[in-house]
Amino acid sequence: MSNSICYRVLCIACLFFSATLQAQQRSMLSINSNWQFHKGELSAARAGDPAAGWETVSLPHTWNIADAADDEPGYYRGPGSYRKTLYIDPALKGKEIYLHFEGANQVTDVFVNGHKAGTHTGGYTAFSFPITSLLQWADSAAPNELLVKVNNAHSEDIPPLSADFTFYGGIYRDVYLEAVNRVHFDMDNNASPGVFIATPFVSNAYATMEIKGVVSNHSAAAGDWQLETTLLDADDEVIAQQQSTLSIVAGSNASFIQSVKNIRHPRLWSPGDPYLYRVITTISDKQTGRVIDRLSHAWGFRWFQFDANRGFYLNGQPLKLMGTNRHQDYKGLGNALPDALHVNDVRLLKEMGANFIRISHYPQDPAVLEACDRMGILASVEIPVVNRITENKVFAANCLNMQREMIRQNFNHPAVIIWTFMNEILLVPRYAAGSAERDTYYRQVAALARQLDSLTRQEDNARYTMIPNHGSFDLYTKAGITAIPMLVGWNLYQGWYNDSLPDFARFLDRHHRELPDKPLLVSEYGVDALPSLHSFNPERFDKTQEYANRYHEVYEKAIRDRPFVAGAAIWNLVDFNSEGREEASPHINSKGLLSTGRKPKDGYFFYQSKLLRQPYIKIGSSAWTRRAGIAASDNGLYCRQPVTIYTNLPAVMARLNGKKLGAARAIDGIATINVPFRNGDNILEVMALSGRDTLTDMTSIHFQLIPPTLTNQQLPFSDLHISLGDKRFYVNELTGEVWLPEQPYSPGGWGYIGGKPFVMKGSTRIPYGTGKNILGTGLDPVYQTQRVGIDSFRLDVPDGRYEVTLHFCELLSKKERAALANNLDAGAAANNHFSDRSFDVSVNDIPAGRLGTTNYLAPEQSYSSKILVDAAGHTGIIVAFHALKGEAILNGIEVKKL
Repeated sequence: MSNSICYRVLCIACLFFSATLQAQQRSMLSINSNWQFHKGELSAARAGDPAAGWETVSLPHTWNIADAADDEPGYYRGPGSYRKTLYIDPALKGKEIYLHFEGANQVTDVFVNGHKAGTHTGGYTAFSFPITSLLQWADSAAPNELLVKVNNAHSEDIPPLSADFTFYGGIYRDVYLEAVNRVHFDMDNNASPGVFIATPFVSNAYATMEIKGVVSNHSAAAGDWQLETTLLDADDEVIAQQQSTLSIVAGSNASFIQSVKNIRHPRLWSPGDPYLYRVITTISDKQTGRVIDRLSHAWGFRWFQFDANRGFYLNGQPLKLMGTNRHQDYKGLGNALPDALHVNDVRLLKEMGANFIRISHYPQDPAVLEACDRMGILASVEIPVVNRITENKVFAANCLNMQREMIRQNFNHPAVIIWTFMNEILLVPRYAAGSAERDTYYRQVAALARQLDSLTRQEDNARYTMIPNHGSFDLYTKAGITAIPMLVGWNLYQGWYNDSLPDFARFLDRHHRELPDKPLLVSEYGVDALPSLHSFNPERFDKTQEYANRYHEVYEKAIRDRPFVAGAAIWNLVDFNSEGREEASPHINSKGLLSTGRKPKDGYFFYQSKLLRQPYIKIGSSAWTRRAGIAASDNGLYCRQPVTIYTNLPAVMARLNGKKLGAARAIDGIATINVPFRNGDNILEVMALSGRDTLTDMTSIHFQLIPPTLTNQQLPFSDLHISLGDKRFYVNELTGEVWLPEQPYSPGGWGYIGGKPFVMKGSTRIPYGTGKNILGTGLDPVYQTQRVGIDSFRLDVPDGRYEVTLHFCELLSKKERAALANNLDAGAAANNHFSDRSFDVSVNDIPAGRLGTTNYLAPEQSYSSKILVDAAGHTGIIVAFHALKGEAILNGIEVKKL
């Protein structure tokens, strides 16, 4: 249960207290258990039918866990219904009852006892409805039927219209039943707490605090009410108090402002010391002193500034903002996470040494900002206006309402320093390029941006506004977008989607030169990295850990070396679901520093070495515990491979299986050791000195050593797994099998004869292979590369009985492919020069089938076949191909000695 909105901290009480005690406080009880769910359209006649396709679920819940991850294109976007019986304690009669939803995606209609309580539009902000007049009351707990209809279907009136993430449907956050007295803090203000804290002045010497809000008198009589605000420190010592009197007529509201001045020597909130005070605001009966309502908020005193030349300052001190973006889904759960997993993500960010999070591309669970407050993570929060807009008043009104809801619901979080709107809003514009309609569209986008910026500054004049733009500098400046917000955010991917790595620094310098008065934040940068893919000669877009390492090293240094760059947010903290993506990890955007299951990649270790203050050492590629390689020689039964060590200490030493390997100097947080791996298990230990202490890290790596001559008797042949057309090592995470990159045949060894690697025609990104999702397999990286026009594949194995598995996939297709919003498929359409192919395959002269596009090789479908053969007469294994139409292909080969 979340305690995000301040009043949750106070009165999380069950609804069975005495009427006297109930009169003194509000209550908030989660109602997440024992719901019924029905997927699809639901008529009123079926709502009460227990046999009409309902299933029992608990909240949080989404209906897209399975179909967002399967091989079937698309996922269900439409209506779903939830129902539950509420039993209202009779002691609550006379109170006002509300239903509070932390989030449901994306249009929600709520009915109580068949009567509509309200509708909410938008999938990422909270909402609440009063339901007192709709309830049935009795002397004992009376049953009340709750029906909630949710719909995540696409609507041109509701952002986001498109984005590189999955729009999960359902009631995917907590739901609460709230009870308050007739006189209470405002419950009808955009599901906000109704009370807002500001600190007009903060310094080391003193601070002032201002409390604003509204008190509602829904009773039948006028009255005088005492309003009191108390500031408590972390030890519950009273620091300051302020009292005032409100006279409110029956059935009306009264606004109030309370100022607490001259708070002496406040302990300042910062990432290094996230000290939180408590602000308690109460309403009491003026005559009896009885407390009617009470709210509590955590608050931290801090001040901050963005400067176009000097970057970011917190509490008068320069601070480079370094952190990540974050999406809210989790492996196997979709976006329906318990609070503990949201909090754990913030903890992982803090343990990386980060001080900043861009909560993208939508407001997230209240538990996230609560954790940021406690752990000292500065935050930017935004609404999901992504890629494009719809040019009508309804869309604009929905955007403005979302921004208002986001600000009011999250106002009382000291972690928040930026309110953001419109992400990469010119990425997928409407109308033809160069047309008058396109120009008009750009003006409409800018007009909406000005409305959102103006609203934001009216709602909160203490925080900054920001629009993150994709890296088309001329487009955004010409459209006037960079002139609107207080900060410009740039989402930059030079050296990944386009250009080269040095172009990143050139872009930053251009911004500073051409927009000298506009503070700059790198709101996104990142690179796909699969822990299962490795290369000692990495290339752009090969998805290996090693290219990602090079990318992050270049970007981090460019950011660090430029004081005018206020900070940066890596894309992304975690890998996340994007159903429309294909590539080597289908339906996953794999740019996270952590996997979908929160296992760290090398990038996470790299940033720890750069950001942590305490001494640190870590062996890189911690998931690469099964390796393979070719021995140095038939007599030198070892294989040297580099291992990266991340540390903030000057040098490291290493031992392998207890024997010293020597020392290596750490440069910019990285040391590299060439390790002579032996066949079997290898224990690698690294050490570094920190004063009188020695830091260590250790890992066990199982290495499959392959001799250059396969008949080497010192190392008997067992098995080989080869990925054709590939330059990478691939580790099957399920089986632990290591797939080696291809090599040409040499006598005594193994390899291909003839052909060339498959390369996508027209693509400037993928260096070899394809990014298509290959159906029917979990070995996508193997099937995405191939050798085209191959004559044969030879292995000079010892005589004996073998199992040979051949893997094929037709990578060309007639299928029309819709490009993703971020245009990842650029160039893919030009590659679809499909034509029929047919070829015969034999293994040691044993026919292994006639394959082609008219039988087994359906486009983008995996196909494999096993054959048992004997190697005899020292001739080894020869897989021969004879092309009949087009060219023969081979994607992978496995050979196992039986």
